[in-house]
Amino acid sequence: MLSLSGLSVALALALFPGSGEALREGDCEVCVTFLGKLYRSLEDDKVNFNSADIEKAVVKSCRDAKGKENRFCYYIGATSDAATKMINEVSRPLSHHVPVVKICEKLRKKDGQICDLKYDKQLDLTTVDLRKLRVKDLKKILEVWDESCKGCAEKNDFIRKITELMPRYAPAAASARTDL
Repeated sequence: MLSLSGLSVALALALFPGSGEALREGDCEVCVTFLGKLYRSLEDDKVNFNSADIEKAVVKSCRDAKGKENRFCYYIGATSDAATKMINEVSRPLSHHVPVVKICEKLRKKDGQICDLKYDKQLDLTTVDLRKLRVKDLKKILEVWDESCKGCAEKNDFIRKITELMPRYAPAAASARTDL
């Protein structure tokens, strides 16, 4: 009798997969955001929703992508240096107007790394004490601004460069800071 109930439980689990397949809030953050922006831009541009046109649009969007979104594009094969090619796993469902959350769920089954991508936390430059940040974080601020700090050897050099560039890239933060 015990083996019969174990068999029925196994059969029930096989026929009715649990909620472990669905995305939770915050899962696949980069995938959902990137594909959501892409879908909205396709609608706004009134692109013909076929796989070939969508694939071209994905590749074009991925050329401009930076950071985690570029890594996502690499994983789906939309960059020139990608080793795999799963771009059709994105373009085909988008051509049928499948919700981006469902597309990301299917991508997670193919490659779990896709859903491990998360955006970096945004720093509030108006209140953060730059002296308490790590050099890695200071470099990331400059990277987001597409700037570099040539000749910077110490933390104070990076802080000086950020405070120098802050009025150009974050004017509200620059005017709110009193330590500049």
